[in-house]
Amino acid sequence: DRYGITQLVADDKSSDEIREKAASLGREFVIAATGTVRERASKNPKMETGDIEVSLEKIDVLNASATPPFTIEEQSDGGDELRMRYRYLDLRRAPLRRNMELRHRMAFEIRRYLDSKGFLEIETPYLIKSTPEGARDFIVPSRMNPGEFYALPQSPQTFKQLLMVAGYDRYFQIVRCFRDEDLRADRQPEFTQVDCEMSFVDREDILDTFEGLIKELFRSVKGVDFTDPFPRMGYAEAMERYGCDKPDTRFGMLINDITADVKGNGFAVFDSAEYVGALCVEGCASYTRKQLDELTAFVKRPQVGAGGMVYIRMDEQGPKSSVDKFYSQDDLARIAGRCGARTGDLILILSGAKKKMLPALCALRLEMGDRLGLRNPDVYSPLWVVDFPLLEWDDETARFYAMHHPFTSPKKEDFDLLESDPGKVRAEAYDFVLNGVEVGGGSIRIHDTELQRKMFHALGFTPESAQEQFGFLIDAFKFGAPPHGGIAFGLDRWCSLFGGSESIRDYIAFPKNNSGRDTMIDSPSAVAEEQLKELQISLRR
Repeated sequence: DRYGITQLVADDKSSDEIREKAASLGREFVIAATGTVRERASKNPKMETGDIEVSLEKIDVLNASATPPFTIEEQSDGGDELRMRYRYLDLRRAPLRRNMELRHRMAFEIRRYLDSKGFLEIETPYLIKSTPEGARDFIVPSRMNPGEFYALPQSPQTFKQLLMVAGYDRYFQIVRCFRDEDLRADRQPEFTQVDCEMSFVDREDILDTFEGLIKELFRSVKGVDFTDPFPRMGYAEAMERYGCDKPDTRFGMLINDITADVKGNGFAVFDSAEYVGALCVEGCASYTRKQLDELTAFVKRPQVGAGGMVYIRMDEQGPKSSVDKFYSQDDLARIAGRCGARTGDLILILSGAKKKMLPALCALRLEMGDRLGLRNPDVYSPLWVVDFPLLEWDDETARFYAMHHPFTSPKKEDFDLLESDPGKVRAEAYDFVLNGVEVGGGSIRIHDTELQRKMFHALGFTPESAQEQFGFLIDAFKFGAPPHGGIAFGLDRWCSLFGGSESIRDYIAFPKNNSGRDTMIDSPSAVAEEQLKELQISLRR
């Protein structure tokens, strides 16, 4: 059961009835047993109850069980889809039970800590207004208002800001959120956020409060003490040196911009490239041609997107490169110096459009980190990433979009740029990153009606469209909105990191598969024609 395994014994001293009942038991039968706890003759140190056993005096079968479709043990022989279909059986396994216990413990400690800091847990609605910004909404038809729809919340963002206007200066909620987006190991259509907001604060107040929460969770749940402040890194540095805004800082191997060092030597690939970046991989000069070919194939994958890879081996006899005929030993030594490479190291180089090559170098860096065992899940490297761009330009729609959301405040020193040069405006935003995973993020919010109007204008909203979609919030600001800001953490991701897994599905009792389906209850599914008629919905076949 939930509490583990205990050995029951029916031996020569037991009655014939008890021995017969015991012999008839099958896997997963539900039984009630009465007996005497005694010391076990042959102890099992691998079991928590390995020193004792129960000598049976009575045993009753409460419910027989069909043969399970897979073994319900520490290591199961069932594949993912089979175990998802019989999730209630999979949840009987000890690893899943430990995951659910971890999730409970984390949620309990979060509530305890935030309560001690004066936060109130307040519920916000699940049936809200749809907005076009961000990911796709899940839409819910309204029977009482034909032709109109609710949306399920992607986050309680506007409601927690309204709670600040209402004077509830410290709010939190462990809340279910919904996003209709493509799935992967760390995404589900429904997920859980630790959602928080505070009034009369600046960025430092937010980071200090929630760094305290993070440290308390590490201490109480993992037994890990962080005494020093968490390091901080600007968005620009994270992109230039790690190729992403959620860097894994458990290991070095930083990206080096060698564009100026490789131009003008007649190698057309580099000469025509906007950007050339390099990674120095310590101690890997001995990589074979086969290993280098594997890495080249890796960077050419569509998910990575590089056209090829150049390497430099730092041998005892001097640098050796796949482009030796274009670069002298002095040229290669200069490139090696730029990368901080020493004898025995391997330099890996990608070139192309900078916007594509930085993520490609990030993927290559993480691949090398995995190959070299540098990404130990039991080592934790927390980081705050700050000073994000406020807006990002989309070529396809020829407009700016909010990097976080439309209510994020620009940095004060960039206010004037919001109308003159929106692309250069930095946000008063911050992300918490752990081992290369974004666990949480937030911002100081806009609380001034005029600044919010300028933000909507930069995003391409007309005054009318902004009022139609967000009028309730704009109007609320007119009644004395305090300065406020907040943060939200992904509880599922946090649990998976603490549990040492890459998939959040193992920490959700009843998750969806990669197609967004619950194969256990066969959902989503068609609904009766009568229900559709009630909702005045007609499906085209």
